Amino acid sequence: MTRFRPLAWFRSRPLRSRLALLTAFAVAVAVAAVSLACWFVTRAQLEAELDASLRNSKLDTGSVNSLLTLCREGTTTPPVGGSYTVQVILANGFVCTAGQAAIPAGPADLAVARGQLSYAQHTVKDDDGREMRVYTYPQQPGPPGIAVSVARPLAEIDNSMSTLRWVLLLVSGIGVVGAGAAGLWVARTGLEPVNRLTGAVEHVAATEDLTVRIPVEGEDEIARLSRSFNAMTAALATSRDRQAQLIADAGHELRTPLTSLRTNVELLARSEETGRAIPPDDRRALMASVKAQMTELAALIGDLQELARPDTVRPGPLEVIPLHSILRSALDRARLRGPELTFVTDLAPWYVRAEPAAIERALVNVLDNAVKFSPPRATVEVTLMRGELTVRDHGPGIPPDELPHVFDRFWRSPSARSLPGSGLGLSIVARTVHQAGGSASLAPAPGGGTVATVRLPGAPTPPPGSSAAPESVAPSVAPSVAPSVAPSVAPSVAPESVVPEKGLDEA
Repeated sequence: MTRFRPLAWFRSRPLRSRLALLTAFAVAVAVAAVSLACWFVTRAQLEAELDASLRNSKLDTGSVNSLLTLCREGTTTPPVGGSYTVQVILANGFVCTAGQAAIPAGPADLAVARGQLSYAQHTVKDDDGREMRVYTYPQQPGPPGIAVSVARPLAEIDNSMSTLRWVLLLVSGIGVVGAGAAGLWVARTGLEPVNRLTGAVEHVAATEDLTVRIPVEGEDEIARLSRSFNAMTAALATSRDRQAQLIADAGHELRTPLTSLRTNVELLARSEETGRAIPPDDRRALMASVKAQMTELAALIGDLQELARPDTVRPGPLEVIPLHSILRSALDRARLRGPELTFVTDLAPWYVRAEPAAIERALVNVLDNAVKFSPPRATVEVTLMRGELTVRDHGPGIPPDELPHVFDRFWRSPSARSLPGSGLGLSIVARTVHQAGGSASLAPAPGGGTVATVRLPGAPTPPPGSSAAPESVAPSVAPSVAPSVAPSVAPSVAPESVVPEKGLDEA
């Protein structure tokens, strides 16, 4: 047999039923408290009025003497008017009663007759079993040793209290039932927006239709919840649209290098199968094309993996790194991708706390963006001063209405859809810079082109004890930049297009 548990049963009820029950319970407790207070106050007031009436009901000396004479002679005492019972008590314990039934004379009554107490007031049962309220006082003027007790039945109060009890019970019952009904009505009315919200959520869960919107009325908590739900569904719809756009863009971007890669591999395989050797120059061109396509595929997959990572998860530990040194490495890679371009650089030392690989990737994406949109034999100006990196190109620029979207995930300008890329590079830049505590922006450049600005908090010198201290950077950075750049860049860039960098070497 299952044991009934009231709390578990209550929790299993619908919310509107629980609100109605709680309202009824609260009203029942309040009504019970008020009824009890009313009960005790009324009874105390009635008892006080009864005692006052007994104190005001005193016999004169003649009536007392007449009553004693009748009792001594054995004559039946006449009844007292109304519901009163009167007794004359002597100091020797003799009691003479005029009324319906005799009342036992208690020690307090005898003490009054003997002059030991000024009065006595108490409740006692008479010989008929009725509860009587008794007031005993000494007879004055008159001979000493005589006390008079005046009594009235408490049934007078009990009858009134019984009537009051039924009235209170009836009113309390009506109040509790009415409160429950009102609570249920209030719960139904107040929770109607919640029901609409629940229906909308269930509809979205069943159909995945993110176009559902809830009408918002007022400024209360339900209205705020409805606005939040509408904002959430709008954000989810936008995210789904962007994901679909990402899949379409990624599919489009992957199709071209995969098709070209497949064609080149098939040419190499056919050459091996037929025994017809490909000329050395053509073979080198094929291999270079395969390598370039593999690099493009790797970059695209890397971008997708970077954006698939949650924003709250960092790819690696934070370190104090020389931003100018990492920027030099990124410039080397940018020169290889734009050998016909001229890079004018002015780099001042700046140290930041960030994840090295992520920062380098972001800088490479900023420079690649400038390389991609720069016309042949154009100039790209790169400046790093007090933590502010500016990369200015002389390309076609970005229309003003598209500037607010350049850092959005999966977004690509309609004018740039024919160019390589998936529209993910600047999104990675914005997130990486934000995680490092900085900011990134794009703006039109005077005279045409675009200026990309990246600001990162840091200092021109590393903190004491850091592994990026100048004395440890100079020997390792300078040789790795100057000697390695010269052999790789000089053959592909015209001598007149290389402008010496001013940075850590001159600092």
